[in-house]
Amino acid sequence: MNNSKYRYFLVPLVLVVFLCSCSDLKKPDSYSLVLVETSDVHGALFDYDFVNDRNSSGSLSKVHSYVKELRENNNVILMDNGDILQGQPVVYYYNYENTSDKHICSEIMNYMEYDVATIGNHDIEAGHPVYDKLVKDFNFPWLAANAINANTGEPYFEPYTIINKDGFKIAILGLITPGIPEWLPEELWSGIEFEDMIVTAKKWIPTILEKEEPDLVVGLFHAGYDYTYGNKDENTYKNENASVLVAEKVPGFDVIFIGHDHRTWNNTVKNVNGEDVLILGPDAHARQVVTATVEFNLNSEGKYEKVLTGNVVEMSDYKADSLFNLEFEKEFREVKDFVSKQVGVFEKDVYAHKALYGPSEFLDLIHEVQLARSNADISFAGPLSFNAIIEKGPVYVRDMFKLYRYENFLYTINLTGNEIDKYLEYSYAYWFNTMNNENDNLLYFKRNNNGEMIFSERYKSYQLEKSFYNFDVASGINYTIDISRPINEKVTILTLSDGSEFFEDSIYTVAVNSYRGNGGGGHFTVGVGLDKDELSERIINSTNKDIRYFLMKYIEDKGTINPKLKNEWTIVPRDWWEKAKSKDEKLLNANN
Repeated sequence: MNNSKYRYFLVPLVLVVFLCSCSDLKKPDSYSLVLVETSDVHGALFDYDFVNDRNSSGSLSKVHSYVKELRENNNVILMDNGDILQGQPVVYYYNYENTSDKHICSEIMNYMEYDVATIGNHDIEAGHPVYDKLVKDFNFPWLAANAINANTGEPYFEPYTIINKDGFKIAILGLITPGIPEWLPEELWSGIEFEDMIVTAKKWIPTILEKEEPDLVVGLFHAGYDYTYGNKDENTYKNENASVLVAEKVPGFDVIFIGHDHRTWNNTVKNVNGEDVLILGPDAHARQVVTATVEFNLNSEGKYEKVLTGNVVEMSDYKADSLFNLEFEKEFREVKDFVSKQVGVFEKDVYAHKALYGPSEFLDLIHEVQLARSNADISFAGPLSFNAIIEKGPVYVRDMFKLYRYENFLYTINLTGNEIDKYLEYSYAYWFNTMNNENDNLLYFKRNNNGEMIFSERYKSYQLEKSFYNFDVASGINYTIDISRPINEKVTILTLSDGSEFFEDSIYTVAVNSYRGNGGGGHFTVGVGLDKDELSERIINSTNKDIRYFLMKYIEDKGTINPKLKNEWTIVPRDWWEKAKSKDEKLLNANN
């Protein structure tokens, strides 16, 4: 083939490319950039709460309205910080029910033109088929530098990305909380190892600075602010919430966006070189976004000085984007039809908050399902919802998300009678207070140095020392809780629930959710004293579907459910309990 006729076009084309490249290198003397973060969206894609059948306060539809408006007059980088694939039924539906179509999250996030995201622990919870597919379908990189491919030793996801904005290079390093093996079954993260966040940041930041020479270094970390959470400290290896530790110990970051803890953050810390690092994090469920406005200004020495300003933006101030809603109307209707399917009928109301004060129909129903599915001797379960209500009458698929919030599998584990006793002592230790008389509190409230209970403006109630979802109770045994006794001396196991004798040295099969069975909450690891390897060896089997699925099937099979108390455990002294319970319900703002 004779290519001579193309030569005349080739030289001008090369020249144009060269000139364009040169112009890209010429940066303005001053430049403004806005980085926007969503985090812990938990399926709040639409301005509709599929669980409670009402409008929602936050949604990506509202975020899209805000970002569209912001993009009109600003240079914008839009980022997500993980935990979008769990929560609302819309993501459950595309994770497990409709797996043939494009996932709703890739469709919506591509539509919104996200620039980058970091994967969260609840995204890993969806399993390999879901997140491996999304990696391919996203039009942007999904980051996690410390999630390591066990076969290659390289990051399983992209470690970092470079975004060019008018000649300015923005480096974004992604990290995920390394606590996943403590919470999730291995099959969900098989082939991935999770490194310590500080170790990983120290490895990658020098590489990024040397190789990329960025104008701005951003951390996008799915990990929380408080590194002391769960009795940890700054020296805890693989700390679940090491974001601030990275900011302080690894110089190079200008701003770090965080998540995972569902708390709002906008403050500055100093790194080891005495330099400021801006820390930003939004509340959950797309109720807020946080932004960092970065002003680049060229000084007399020919170097750019940076001024960063953090801001928290409430999505309640914005309306859902009508074009967004129209674009995804078909998907919305499909999911609404799914959650509107009737499962059965409840003959009485069931209240989740009652589980915080003693025996409850709410947990006894979960026990019933766990024991029926596993054929175990004993069941452990805790309240995963605080103020949820299942109302008398028809019950729908949406109500299953009130009964059980998370996609936990059901494990069956071997425990001795003595280990069961230790498990329960641990559960009740910082749940029920040691009462000296009937005027004391039943619940173990968090107190300041003066012994005063701490009020939470966020929740409009007094704070408990431990999270309510760690308050596990047992079914299959009869036992008492003596609230006048000190920690580790409250539980007395009397018999098995059929009246037969309970032996401390006998081995019993126990049904428990996979979060707990992997060490979550510390019941097995701290309370019972089993290390991770021994705990894994105790697992007899696991379901391949989540507990919510079995709850739904159980109710469908029964048709009509009349929730009843099993009355397998009691609290003594009873008169102290009844008086204190009534008082503490008001302190926790239980309006149901």
